[in-house]
Amino acid sequence: MRQRYTTDVLVIGTGGAGLRAAIELHDQGLKVLLVGKRPKADAHTVLAAGGINAALATVDVDDHWAIHAADTLQEGRMLGDPRMVELLCQQAPKAITELEAWGMPFARTSSGLIDQRYFGAHRYRRTCFVGDYTGLEIIKALIREVEYRQIPILERAYISDLLHTGNRVNGAYGFWLADQHEFAIESKAVILATGGHIHSYQRSSSRRRENTGDGMALGLQVGAYLADMELVQFHPSGMIFPHELAGTLVTEAVRGEGGRLYNRHGERFMQRYDAERMELSTRDRVALANYTEIIEGRGTEHGGVWLDISHMPASLIHERLPRMVEQFQAVGVDITREAMQIAPTAHYSMGGLQVEPFSHATNIAGLYAAGEVTAGVHGANRLGGNSLAEILVFGRIAGQHAAEYVRHHSKQSLHEAQMQAAAERLAWASQQSGAFQRSLIDQLQQVVWHGAGVVRNEQTLEASLDQLNTLRFQSQQRSVGAADIAATLDLQSMLLTAEATILAALMRPESRGAHQRSDYPATDPLWQRTIVVKPYRDEHDRLRLQLDTQLIPTASEQVQTAFNHQEYSVAGRLVE
Repeated sequence: MRQRYTTDVLVIGTGGAGLRAAIELHDQGLKVLLVGKRPKADAHTVLAAGGINAALATVDVDDHWAIHAADTLQEGRMLGDPRMVELLCQQAPKAITELEAWGMPFARTSSGLIDQRYFGAHRYRRTCFVGDYTGLEIIKALIREVEYRQIPILERAYISDLLHTGNRVNGAYGFWLADQHEFAIESKAVILATGGHIHSYQRSSSRRRENTGDGMALGLQVGAYLADMELVQFHPSGMIFPHELAGTLVTEAVRGEGGRLYNRHGERFMQRYDAERMELSTRDRVALANYTEIIEGRGTEHGGVWLDISHMPASLIHERLPRMVEQFQAVGVDITREAMQIAPTAHYSMGGLQVEPFSHATNIAGLYAAGEVTAGVHGANRLGGNSLAEILVFGRIAGQHAAEYVRHHSKQSLHEAQMQAAAERLAWASQQSGAFQRSLIDQLQQVVWHGAGVVRNEQTLEASLDQLNTLRFQSQQRSVGAADIAATLDLQSMLLTAEATILAALMRPESRGAHQRSDYPATDPLWQRTIVVKPYRDEHDRLRLQLDTQLIPTASEQVQTAFNHQEYSVAGRLVE
């Protein structure tokens, strides 16, 4: 007997975007239900360390939202949607004011103002922070507000299907991870806040079983569009050894505090890639440099490069990089005396569900989205510190517009036939071998890493597409063994979002920001366009993907005036 819940708005995802959307919905007078796969205070947002951007001008008085927007668009190589970017930068200070009112312990200047620091190729200091654990404090503040409002949260619950009536979403179906008991949720609207899809890569900064693209796949299944899927940000420095920690983030603060990059021959190789900025160059340039050294045979024994901070005073390293000291001590490396082995790691999904810029509505009635599950803000290279601002600004906006939608639309009852189909899908997943499905996930991650990684070309992309098709066929075959329903469903989401990523990467015949094609090394002005992925059903009712392009609107005159057409001095500070 399945459980049944009824609410005005269902929010799927309990990270910063989902929590902020729920707060807005409650304050609009609506009944809201939050659902998350992890415990409520342990969403991926807690890993965000660097800070949150807003043009407060508390440190650099000349900063302004239009300059923030210009920096964001230019760092995104002009593939971001200016309407969404401008809205983000206008509203970011309000998000900081809210957090401050909710008890966020921001670092302060000597005069008591919120302190701000350089981060992410900003012209001015505009990143607000709490040590190196800003995301954790944001989650704490949001959870306090959610609990104060007594907003219910279903923890460790997996949403497997969105339910719909015609072209309108009216609920969801899922199961409890602890006991696999099933439930249905009836709602007038749904907000997806489920994060990105970087777990599809062999090395990623994601924790295990997070960022599997399930929100994107849920949207695709009911007809929602994706955009910018080829645009995946690779962080220059992830751990490379031991294997079980491969991809774990090594903060860019190591380079910011004076860390140097060397290849296996002891060469400080950034001289070849950015002689002026060296290790302080932009994230995409350093990631490409590290990748090139490794792929051309100048990497370490474990397939990385060396990042060395040991020439700096040990006291400074302990003071400025305590988490990195602890992280490497756990694997027997003393970074005050030894170099770290690092390599690029998939870090952020800049693509995702395509949403209307001002409401964050998808093309499916009643379905909204916010946070890393969406596309539009970051373009081809995410400006450091913008992701935490995005989840709060657009979480609130998605909640606001979902509330408006609900007030103008009556309830649509769930269809028993749809719930039965969802139950049958879970029954099929419960009959599959979890070990076999997890082995296919491992293979998929290798395929995507080697085919659509830091550098791609037509040959690697086509080959990876063929391999995905083989994996999809294998995933449907009956396998015997103990079930892992979540892994089986994760694999299906990862196959779908990986296919969208590879198809879009094949379609973009240029190199721009994080999208690097060795067969098309130049940037083509004609491809300042958004690639949109549209789902459709074939004659056998199988989900297929087709691609289209859209022109990108022009930025406002105020932001165009703020564009910085010359690279500014970066002496003494990390560009990203």
